[in-house]
Amino acid sequence: MTPKLIAIDVDDTLLNSNIVLLPSTKDIIAKCLQNHLKVVLCSGRPLAGVKPFLNELGITADDQYVITYNGSVIESVTGEVIASHELSNSVYRAMDEFSRKYHVAYNVLDRDSNIYTSNLEVNRFTVVQAWENKAGLLIKTPDQLPADFTITKGIFVGETAELNQVEEAVHAAFDDQCYVVRAADNFLEVMHKNVNKGAALKTLSEKLGIHPEEIIAFGDEQNDIPMFDFVGTAVAMENGSDLAKSHADMITSSNDADGIKNALEKLIFK
Repeated sequence: MTPKLIAIDVDDTLLNSNIVLLPSTKDIIAKCLQNHLKVVLCSGRPLAGVKPFLNELGITADDQYVITYNGSVIESVTGEVIASHELSNSVYRAMDEFSRKYHVAYNVLDRDSNIYTSNLEVNRFTVVQAWENKAGLLIKTPDQLPADFTITKGIFVGETAELNQVEEAVHAAFDDQCYVVRAADNFLEVMHKNVNKGAALKTLSEKLGIHPEEIIAFGDEQNDIPMFDFVGTAVAMENGSDLAKSHADMITSSNDADGIKNALEKLIFK
């Protein structure tokens, strides 16, 4: 079937290692838009964190969409929410307790892109995360927030070895009520049980009347696998994890070597 929608992960997929768009990526995305394809960025970032790239790519129309917070929110690029799944303050409390017990840093995000943590010594990955997403950073304990406070996702952050040591314990503590995924070496994410990029893409594609076989998805990590399993054509980046590659139909060149352009030229613009 002819592709109608291109779903693209942002970090280490759409963006190169310097966190910028390659000229080749901008050119091929422009060609997709000119041919009336939907281009949907699917990211763990909030809308504020992907907005500059949407603007740079010219994905600005009311009928273009973005999947944010790893699938917790589906919205138009202008901010109209199509669907969202959030977690209660009790999950923030559980993450706070886990952080103290296992001495691992964490943060949570609300719908307005603000980042919260109770860690008095704020981890450097949390600081970078706030900078990349143009987000506010607040130090608050669960008790300092309203009982009805909700979060879009929580993230345990740290060096790769640190997270490797606690990953099994995080799954044991949160799997019953949440979806836990290693989004990157330094990010172990906790979200609503029904949330992942694949589920979000399914919801959006049904709204748009697009079949899975008409979707091409690009990604590089574990959190992209549900999206890979849903779509007709899954493309992993050469720089991606072995696990992500094992779920892909095709492996393209890296995010530093025109990977998006090379794959789309083969798949669509032959």
